[in-house]
Amino acid sequence: MSPDNLMMKIGPINLADDPYSSPTQPGGESAIRESKTAADFLAKAAKLQAERGKQYDSPGGERSMGKCVSAFNLITGKDLSEAEGWLLLQILKDVRQWATPNYHADSAEDCVSYAALKAEALARES
Repeated sequence: MSPDNLMMKIGPINLADDPYSSPTQPGGESAIRESKTAADFLAKAAKLQAERGKQYDSPGGERSMGKCVSAFNLITGKDLSEAEGWLLLQILKDVRQWATPNYHADSAEDCVSYAALKAEALARES
């Protein structure tokens, strides 16, 4: 179906009635966002990792997965690697991102950060 035929079929769109096009959504989040580049997401991931390091007294940034995986393996008798732990968190963020049709900045930004941490762990494990 062509875009013109589709518009004729659904009729005019009133954006004032669309909660996703309003300047703010429930909770005060802006529904209007600027386009971000891959470099923007990478810079945000680096900033988030540094912030987490300060919050949890880790000068090198977020590096808690090794301890988490060790505890998991001890409890379950499994042999999960640190990279697999980061992969699990990355999948969690992807599941949350795709659970609704709307963009969720926290999930997207954390997913990029977890991908970098996973790559770091993979490089160290090889």
